[in-house]
Parts: sequence; C-alpha cells; structure tokens
Amino acid sequence: MGSMPNRATAPALPRRDQIRKEAARLFAARGFLGVGVDEIGKAVGISGPGLYRHFAGKDAMLADLLVGISERLLEEGRRREGEADGPRAALDSLIDGHIDFALDDRDLITLHDRELLHLKEADRHRVRRLQRGYVELWVAVVREAFPPLAAPEAEPVARAAVHAVFGLLNSTPHSAAPQSSQGAEPGSGAGTPADLPGSDLPGSDRSGSERSGLARGSMAALLRALAQGAFVAAAAEVEGA
Repeated sequence: MGSMPNRATAPALPRRDQIRKEAARLFAARGFLGVGVDEIGKAVGISGPGLYRHFAGKDAMLADLLVGISERLLEEGRRREGEADGPRAALDSLIDGHIDFALDDRDLITLHDRELLHLKEADRHRVRRLQRGYVELWVAVVREAFPPLAAPEAEPVARAAVHAVFGLLNSTPHSAAPQSSQGAEPGSGAGTPADLPGSDLPGSDRSGSERSGLARGSMAALLRALAQGAFVAAAAEVEGA
C-alpha cells in the first residue's frame, strides 16, 4: 500500500489568540458577567488558573478585545484612506473595510455593542477616544467625497450620515433573526444595545448574511449600495435645502 500524501495543515493559533477567540465567543453568547474564567480555560483546553499566565483576568481579556478591535478599525481605516486614489475611492474602501468587520467579526461587534460598560474607566476612555478618531476619519472623507457636505453648515448632516451608516452596518448581525435573551445572566448586558461608533446574539455559528439567506458576497454588495446611497442622499439633502 502506498504511503499517504502529505497534507498541509493550518498552523494552530498561539495560545493567547485561542483565548481571545474563545473569550469573545463566550462573552458574546452569554454576556461578560455570565462567563467564568474556568469556562474560557475549558474551551481552550487549559485550567482556569492557567489563563492567568496570559491575562490578568476576565477584565483584562475584555479590555484586550475591545481596545484591540478599536485600534484595528482606526489603523485599517487610516491605511485605506492613505492608499486610496481620491476621496470617493477612500470612502468606498472605508465602507468595504467596515462591511468586512460587520460580516466576519460578529462576536467582536456584539461585545463592542453591549459590553463597553464593563470595562475599567481608563480602558473605556481609551476605546471612546479610538472610536472618536474613527468617526472623525469617516466624516472628513465623506466631506471630501461629496462637495455639498464640505460647507461648514453641512458638517452636522455629514456626521449624521456617518452615524446612520455605522448603525446600518453594525446591525447586520441583528438583521436575520429575532434575538432572544433567554439564558442570559441578569445584568450581563445581553440584548442591551449601546453606541458602537457608528449582533448577533450567538447560539449559531452562521453569520448574519448566512442566516438571512443571502450569500456573503450578495450581503456585502447590498450593504455597500445602501451605505453609498445614504451619503448620496445626504449630499442631495444639503443641495436641495
């Protein structure tokens, strides 16, 4: 019998990244207050106390996740803006980047949406500062992309349009099915929307696009068209005023 062909295997995630992934999944599913350190440890195959070699505790895990995604969004947004060929291309790239976030990182968007209140004050302020930077980046690009929005008196309209688009994109995981907070711990924050700049309550491994019946590419195209349309409408509103 011939030997079996060698098959490439995906490299295992570093232990710290495994912990991040499982903590995000469990916090999103049950709420920050509804998950214990031992459960996170069990999910990655180590004892609860073994987690403390990687994180100081649950608070540190949540801060790492929320600060990390805020930093990533801002850094990626700045990169996309800097590499784009003009303001309209920059806006399209920002939209595409945020759509990727909304469709591919639903656990993080759920945490970002409802667990901010559980951060320590210093970490919460840091996340807020990063969020503001991300919003201001979008507002500046939108006003460059649509000249009617560049006038000082049009700035509130541009800002409102940016927040409306964030609301649309960030609610994508909600769009496919009604949410149930059944089984969530009291005070866990489950089912409590917050103000991610601009989730799917888990229980399913399917993304919002899959559960809505749309393929990912079709969902992304729809979201892109809706976001672009919102900015066109905002500019038209200012011109017609």
